[in-house]
Amino acid sequence: MKLKFKRNMSKKEQEQVKEEELQQEETQTEAQNAEVESQNTEEEQPAKEETPEDKIAALQAELEKSQKEYLFLMAEFDNYRKRTVKEKAELIKNGGEKAMLGLLPVIDDFERAIDAIDKSSDVEGLKEGVDLIYNKFMKYLESQQVKPMESTGTDFDADIYEAVTTFPAPDESMKGKVIDTVQKGYTINEKVLRHAKVVVGQ
Repeated sequence: MKLKFKRNMSKKEQEQVKEEELQQEETQTEAQNAEVESQNTEEEQPAKEETPEDKIAALQAELEKSQKEYLFLMAEFDNYRKRTVKEKAELIKNGGEKAMLGLLPVIDDFERAIDAIDKSSDVEGLKEGVDLIYNKFMKYLESQQVKPMESTGTDFDADIYEAVTTFPAPDESMKGKVIDTVQKGYTINEKVLRHAKVVVGQ
């Protein structure tokens, strides 16, 4: 029908119609290409890039969080320090309380012994009572990790002994050894509490 219609048209008109058809096809092709390019552009468009302002805001938020955590830790440490100082002060102030409490029964025994001396003439009985008190006191010291040093007959050690004098050794084997103890030494928890005063063989 279209072909028959074209045959009735002049050659010039036919060429004009043909040119219009070509232009329509080109327009349609360009529209299709534009639509495809638009779709590809939307698909290929990357995610929104982070701006410098966004980075600055994120860093500020992180800094504020770190500062809050730091202040919290400082407050916790300050509380711990104050508590420790207080506990240490209490320990220094009342540290000897338990030791003194343990000595009171020994003092009670000494007071009873003094009363017995005034009222009794039994010397042997009094001596036995004093020995009991001494042994009780030494057991108490041992319970507090306080122990007497065994010095006489041992090699002289300047770290734990204090030489008050020297004396000619009775035999060669006693040279440089402790031949007598003037004042007994004591240790507490394996540490020297009081140095023993000794006489050293020469």
